[in-house]
Amino acid sequence: MIPQAAVQTRTRKPILRWTLIATALLAVLILVWVRWVYGQIQWYAARDMAVPADAIAVFGAAEYDGRPSPVFRARLDHAESLYSRGIAPLIITLGGDGGDQYSEGRVGEAYLVGAGVPDSDIIAETESTSTDESVHRLAVIARTNNLQRIVVVSDAAHLFRIHQICAANGLNFLTSPRPKVPIEGPSGQRERLQHEIISYTLWRLRLD
Repeated sequence: MIPQAAVQTRTRKPILRWTLIATALLAVLILVWVRWVYGQIQWYAARDMAVPADAIAVFGAAEYDGRPSPVFRARLDHAESLYSRGIAPLIITLGGDGGDQYSEGRVGEAYLVGAGVPDSDIIAETESTSTDESVHRLAVIARTNNLQRIVVVSDAAHLFRIHQICAANGLNFLTSPRPKVPIEGPSGQRERLQHEIISYTLWRLRLD
């Protein structure tokens, strides 16, 4: 008669082996996924696809008491530069309440007006609180105003995720990264990449 302890030991060994194999396969899949997303982020970050379009959409960022943060200002300045070059006759500023009495969309609008863009050439979207919501609102604005092609402006690392969400919403768009700003260092760029990889993964899993 085989002792019960020996039977349990023999049973545990195959289970442990398959658990280790499954864990290793999962780790490899995660690594492949992360490398693929990283490569896509870098591909879109390195390309300015701006060509003549119907509108330029600027994704919101932090604002401080009605004034855009350096990152948001860089996005807006880039949009104004594209507008001045004749890329599009309309700028759409996106972003809702940032936690105070101001919305990112309105702050962006006011900044652009101060930079010389007529308010008649600006649409301020003031309800969205995430990238996904901003794209949904942008799609509504595009349909309402018959905008056939849109140039999207945001941070370089942000553009791949925006691209995928815009495509899922049926938008015809091109991406254009804003220039870097002095406050951004290597650690900040790493954190941004990590944030984008996680955020895109959660969006694909529909967990965001």
